[in-house]
Amino acid sequence: MKGRAGDSPRHRDDNVQLARFTGRVLVVCPRCGGRAVVVPRPGLPAPRYATELLYQPRRLACGGCGAVAEWVAAMRDNALVGVAPGGTEDPFFRRPLWLQTRCVGHILWAYDEAHVDALAAYVGARLRERGGLSPTRAMIARLPAWMKTSEHRAEILAGLETLRGLAGRSAPADRSDAAHEHGDSPRPYRSLYFRGGPY
Repeated sequence: MKGRAGDSPRHRDDNVQLARFTGRVLVVCPRCGGRAVVVPRPGLPAPRYATELLYQPRRLACGGCGAVAEWVAAMRDNALVGVAPGGTEDPFFRRPLWLQTRCVGHILWAYDEAHVDALAAYVGARLRERGGLSPTRAMIARLPAWMKTSEHRAEILAGLETLRGLAGRSAPADRSDAAHEHGDSPRPYRSLYFRGGPY
């Protein structure tokens, strides 16, 4: 699969933002504790930019127990207030992420399989190149130092494989012992989206 460790010794950071991976977020179901998924509300047009994903109405759905919940962005001065991605909770419903595991004294997390693949491509690369644009909100630039050091490469890649395995399981008994609240929500950056679109 593209993006898995070992595919290439080189990784070029294209300054992809974490927002790009919020289109599908695997979370712990608030009702049964199994795996639920958070996705944009059905029927919306595809976003033109990844950052639009931070404002789109969301639906949480659990295939195990049938739980469903809806989320819409808050309003301020006739603009939608965007969520701040990052941390071990989903940015919309504040549910613990399903993909969490303990790794070198920290919590390794991801939103879904595509996010795991992107992290593995970076961690597994022997040569890492920076992109040409400003990395202010770029995901790779904002990774913690413990994920960037080659000292932990093998442990982190093993942890990412654990997350891949968790993504294929959904029963409450499959839940990782790390998949609970850690109180590490990101600091919101108060991004606004002035209406004029379908949300």
